[in-house]
Amino acid sequence: MVNKIWLAFILIGFGFAAAKGNINVVTEAAFEGAKTGVTVCFGLISIMVFWLGIMRLAEDSGLVKGISKLMGPVVGYLFPDVPKNHPAMGYILSNMSANLLGLGNAATPMGIRAMQELQTLNPDKETATPAMCTLLALNTASITLIPTTLIAIRLNFGSANPAEIVGSTLLATMVATLAAIGADRWYRRRAWKHTPPPLHKTPAPIRTTGG
Repeated sequence: MVNKIWLAFILIGFGFAAAKGNINVVTEAAFEGAKTGVTVCFGLISIMVFWLGIMRLAEDSGLVKGISKLMGPVVGYLFPDVPKNHPAMGYILSNMSANLLGLGNAATPMGIRAMQELQTLNPDKETATPAMCTLLALNTASITLIPTTLIAIRLNFGSANPAEIVGSTLLATMVATLAAIGADRWYRRRAWKHTPPPLHKTPAPIRTTGG
């Protein structure tokens, strides 16, 4: 669906440019956008390598495990339908810890593995479980202590103070996370109320024969 939307945007842009006789502007913008993308990627490499190294040090020093232990009760509350010893819990904790440190690239593979493990608990493989929806909501609106990627982009474009967004980003992600948790709890309660009770079959009476 997303690919179709982007394709529609591209075709609409080309259509309007052709109608106004500015097709050369679209071509120049495409090449300029590609050039900017490559420049930004090269600028992000050093920052991402640095923070991924910090993440590895945090893992080796036990910091990530410490954060995971602190978040354990919270994750247990957010994912009540996932067994505590299930492998998905470990990946969920790692995903949330990486998001807290602003390492979206490191959090993504953990989130994918968590989804794969949650799929093993899914009785209907064609429908997402509540736990999957919760993980997606939290991963999208995760609280971020250090917005590493945004700082790197601002630094790459010559910002005088690239880290000044830390406070506003923390506040925005806290509000987004609380909203995501609130919506998730509301939908869970709604789904629970509308779930029909299980049908219990009445056992057949036991017949006895007279002696």
